[in-house]
Amino acid sequence: MRTAFGIALLLFSLAASATEPVKPLDDVDVDIFDTESVRRGAGYFSNYCMGCHSVKLIRYSRIGKDLCLDEDTMRREFMFGNVKIHDNLETAMSKEYGENAFGVAPPDLSLIVRARGADWVYSYLKGFYVDPKRPFGVNNLISPGVAMPNVLWALQGVQEPVIKKVGGEDRVVDARLVKKGEMSPKEFDQAVTDIVNFLAYVAEPSKLQRLPLGKYVLFFLVVLAVIMYRLKKEYWKDVH
Repeated sequence: MRTAFGIALLLFSLAASATEPVKPLDDVDVDIFDTESVRRGAGYFSNYCMGCHSVKLIRYSRIGKDLCLDEDTMRREFMFGNVKIHDNLETAMSKEYGENAFGVAPPDLSLIVRARGADWVYSYLKGFYVDPKRPFGVNNLISPGVAMPNVLWALQGVQEPVIKKVGGEDRVVDARLVKKGEMSPKEFDQAVTDIVNFLAYVAEPSKLQRLPLGKYVLFFLVVLAVIMYRLKKEYWKDVH
């Protein structure tokens, strides 16, 4: 019930300002079993996202256990400030400050991948482009009018909108890179994939144990079915 309520609340809060995407979603290859990708994603999230967003449904200690990282490594890579190992991943930004700065408090992202889908999050993070009419000077292809700056601009670079006539009106249909960032497009795509992998892991960390265990359960059921079938044949062999 708690998980279902959280997903419903997140959907409602995001849907309030969401509109139809300008372009189709890009595909992302999510693999939460890629430990190095999840680890890099945790680092990117801590450095670029946690100033505004929390992922409070998971603790640092759980991340350390699942990624096989000791506390010293965790503190060096993505535990900043005076946080403790058993703390949840909370943002330092208050709800009131977020509402004053952005018009709406930045949502917790613990369940964003389950609510929106990995492709949506991936496309959204890549979809910012320059728009002088917006408060932070950027807009987004996937969520037009979103109240969020492009926090990854230094890595990605600057994108400008591609405008075409649609139904007699000028419309933004895509974005193109006009100023390179610290990363090449390929490197940036991988960085965004890492962030999405981390958020997919946060959304359901039990998958790391549940999916491998499921293989053994299925094997047991197959063996049990064979045994029961042979037992049934033995019981009924003399019945005509």
